Amino acid sequence: MKGWLGWCLIAMGSAVPCMGGDFTALCREKADVAEKASAMSVRGREGWLFLAAELRHLAAGEFWGPAATKVSRATRPEHADPLPAILDFHAQMRKSGIELLVVPVPAKAAIYADKLDASLSPRPRLDGVQQRFFKELAGAGVEVLDLSEEFLDQCDQPMYCKTDSHWSGRACELAAKRIAKRIEGRRWLKDVPRIEVKTETREKAFEGDLVRGLEGDAPARESLPLRLVTAGGEPVEPSRASPILLLGDSHCLVFHAGEDMLASAAGLPDQLAAELGFAVDLVAVRGSGATPARVNLLRLARADAGYLDKKKLVIWCFSVREFTESTGWSKVPVVKP
Repeated sequence: MKGWLGWCLIAMGSAVPCMGGDFTALCREKADVAEKASAMSVRGREGWLFLAAELRHLAAGEFWGPAATKVSRATRPEHADPLPAILDFHAQMRKSGIELLVVPVPAKAAIYADKLDASLSPRPRLDGVQQRFFKELAGAGVEVLDLSEEFLDQCDQPMYCKTDSHWSGRACELAAKRIAKRIEGRRWLKDVPRIEVKTETREKAFEGDLVRGLEGDAPARESLPLRLVTAGGEPVEPSRASPILLLGDSHCLVFHAGEDMLASAAGLPDQLAAELGFAVDLVAVRGSGATPARVNLLRLARADAGYLDKKKLVIWCFSVREFTESTGWSKVPVVKP
């Protein structure tokens, strides 16, 4: 055997790479090399870059229950397990009459495994551990929208940035369509005033965040198509009065918040406005969508006693790597006892 490359011996005594390879071991190997070099990025094939923290997560194995403290990067062991915090937040929302929809952003390496290493294939699905966790959540009554199958089916289109740690504008659009489909028919949707939105697709060139600190020659700037969403000729601003709150990490800000978030008017909040016909509310952080995002929501709820009364649905969207790579999963008392 040739280690994590998954070499298969053939009759003539030579070796060829197995289709699929050992994905978990390869992720662990590459993440360990990056960590020893204090590198944020891992080079893949054809100019693709991957976040080392994401590869660590994919190599971690089971990350909830007794296994949590062994694999989590949480600063305190009691906050290592994401399950109690998610179930607690779900219970708080249910108590307030608010529906919770958890939308984990699939790992780029699980969708484009062949871009990480030539020995790999993304089919059959490589994120079995994450799927088991989603079933655990569903069994406890938490609704989860798993986007991986759609991403794999459409991976001939750019579902992720090659040089950035975030999903693509196309992925934001697809996620918004899936969310809108999931919630269609809710009675309260009929009462929400609509706005007239327009969409226009443009190419956007940028250099992603994974290029920073990269040793050697940097990949060329990439260009992606973005569906820009406007109302009255201006981007659709999030609305605190909206019945839908989008909560999460920087995947809720990329292509929306401008500046270091690459563009404006084309992120998940914008695509949701296009699909639903009204603006959503937004509470998102550039850091972890695990605990800090809920802390920001707590502050809003404390500053405005009637804030949560306006909400019917919370869409909690964050990268799957948060399950092990965040600073921890604390219970946050968003709703007063």
